[in-house]
Amino acid sequence: MEGTDAGRNCRGGRQGRAVSGLERLFRARSVALVGATERSIWSTAAFANFARLGFPGRVFPVSRKGGMVHGLPAAASCAAIGEPVDAALLMVPEGAIAEAFADLNAAGIRNAVVLTSGFAEIGVEGAAKQEALLAAARAEGVTLLGPNCLGFINYADRVPIWTTQPPLPVLRGGRIAVVSQSGATAGFLAGFAHRQGIGLSYQVSTGNEADVNVARVVDFLVEDEATRVIGLFLETVHDAPLLAEAARRALAAGKPIVAIKIGASETAARAAEAHTGSLVGNDRVFDAVCRQVGILRVQGIEELVFTAALLARLGPVRDRRLGLVSISGGVCEMAADQAEANGVAVPRLAEPTRDALRAVLPAFGTPNNPLDVTGGAMLDPALFARSLPAFAADPAIGMVACFMDVPDTPEEIAGYRGELVRQIAAGFRATGKPCVMLSVMSRPVTEAGRALIEETGIAYLGSGIPWGLAAIGRACAWSAWRERGLPPRVAPPAPAAARPGSEHAALAYLASRGVPVVPVTLAQSAEAAVAAAAALGGPAVLKIASPDIAHKSDVGGVLLNLAGEAAVAAGFDRIIGATQAVKPQARIDGVLVAPMRSEPGVELFVGVLRDPLWGPAIAVGLGGIWVEALRDTAIRLLPVTQAQVLEMFAELRGATLLDGYRGMPGIDRDAAAAAVACIGDAALALGPTLASLEVNPLRATATGAEALDALAIFAEEEA
Repeated sequence: MEGTDAGRNCRGGRQGRAVSGLERLFRARSVALVGATERSIWSTAAFANFARLGFPGRVFPVSRKGGMVHGLPAAASCAAIGEPVDAALLMVPEGAIAEAFADLNAAGIRNAVVLTSGFAEIGVEGAAKQEALLAAARAEGVTLLGPNCLGFINYADRVPIWTTQPPLPVLRGGRIAVVSQSGATAGFLAGFAHRQGIGLSYQVSTGNEADVNVARVVDFLVEDEATRVIGLFLETVHDAPLLAEAARRALAAGKPIVAIKIGASETAARAAEAHTGSLVGNDRVFDAVCRQVGILRVQGIEELVFTAALLARLGPVRDRRLGLVSISGGVCEMAADQAEANGVAVPRLAEPTRDALRAVLPAFGTPNNPLDVTGGAMLDPALFARSLPAFAADPAIGMVACFMDVPDTPEEIAGYRGELVRQIAAGFRATGKPCVMLSVMSRPVTEAGRALIEETGIAYLGSGIPWGLAAIGRACAWSAWRERGLPPRVAPPAPAAARPGSEHAALAYLASRGVPVVPVTLAQSAEAAVAAAAALGGPAVLKIASPDIAHKSDVGGVLLNLAGEAAVAAGFDRIIGATQAVKPQARIDGVLVAPMRSEPGVELFVGVLRDPLWGPAIAVGLGGIWVEALRDTAIRLLPVTQAQVLEMFAELRGATLLDGYRGMPGIDRDAAAAAVACIGDAALALGPTLASLEVNPLRATATGAEALDALAIFAEEEA
């Protein structure tokens, strides 16, 4: 997709912030190869890459034995080089790292890439060695990439401190930066992109991330002029706040981030007996982070590369209504199905558009969206050039995807297949709208195919229909995020004066923070319960009040719809007796008396949990017994606004129940969303020792919302 012409040099174009501190490393103009030897495949490949990339600076082999290494005189130490050096690649054994760092310090080298393994990746002993390595780097002011990493390639400035052979020939002018905690995966991503004719601006392996981590590299790349899209491969996140902040800046700058995040869902700081810990794992929290800061999350290499390539070529898509064009009716139908599956609108054509198409299509053609230009284009390729502008002129179409494979060989390019692509390109240019050509099946792009793409200037993905339409769907989603913008930062709520230690206290606390709460009275005798119930003027609910019992119904601690003095008094005794029988050691404060709510409504679950990486997160789903049965929740980091909660409601699989179902009235979504936002603020005010705050249920009706039950658990209570 990108050509092999000379890459741009952005050295002079970056005058902004340098928070990441990586400028001199990634744009080094002199490099020391420490531990250079012709007996090492790593050293041999690293040295060869300088010639492969056309590195414009100087390379200094460093070997204790001196002599000639890789055809150059080798210095016995970095200090012996005798002139300033920007960066060093350390390829020495783990036992020689300390001596190598002392040598870097003596030579004044402040940037190091460490290939050497044997650190945190091997366990506790290795982790201790890595801590010592980091301490040495910080003591000597060295920026450290690695250890246990393959290095990086800055394709834009032709700086390759990389220890394996990259895909050849190098494709210049790439706009996608790939950053991976796995060096091998970085290579796989680069290799797949190369086979698709897609060039890169950067290829970075961060390894164990003792110092430089993915977040710092993203922070650097947000302002890199050669990079339009950032692709990430993550196993974990070592600086969550910086990554989130860098992602926010990237979205504001119009620079998409596409990420693969692997790893089984680890339960995040599970809160005792609370539901929330099992519903909010770190993987689902990462999903929520992606939505909130504008990161496109994908599952595989193909999805990452095709999505990044499409966004690099098209940028933000303002009108996301899609027109589909092919030479095959079957392909049109498959594409329409995939577009719908990926949330992309395929509008119907207006009658004037249909008339214009009838004038250019063969008599047997049918003017629709998707548009089958028919096999007539095999005899007359210019049919594409005539029909595409008429098709795209429809006011309902904002962008066009046409399905055609780029030919593989010079002979095919010189024939009718090449002419088909040229005519499609001519039609694209005449539309004045964003256009992309997609292959019918996933296929590599040959050197001859790249030449045709460059000649025509066409935006092309060899993705096939499913991956191509998925990429378009993500591009549309990212464009919508960018247009909508990130929610404004809000000040944290004032800290709470005291912890709520019981359900009664938790409900009172929520009420003090603006959450609508059911009126509740704590009764410590049957007589007090009867009096409290009588004051309600209707049926009552009784619930055991105990700081030692999280789930009251499990111990017979809840009775519903009690009417009359006798029923309430008997209910009080029954609850106390049942609880003491099941949990004789539990502390019992009394019985809570609340009104029985009979108005039709929907029970919602609201849970807050502190994720160890990202901080407090809030989950919303269907409540009551359904929260565990369905596990249908939407998650966001706190704080959340009412508008964000409304988005969360829309994500639920059971969202249709909120609008009424089979005669049940819908809920007041705005009121429920406002209540959820207040619950989130109340949780934040309880501070960092809060492990979990649950409201289950938050009862939502057509007239409002009300918390019926609450539970707060603090970190030291989990032990």
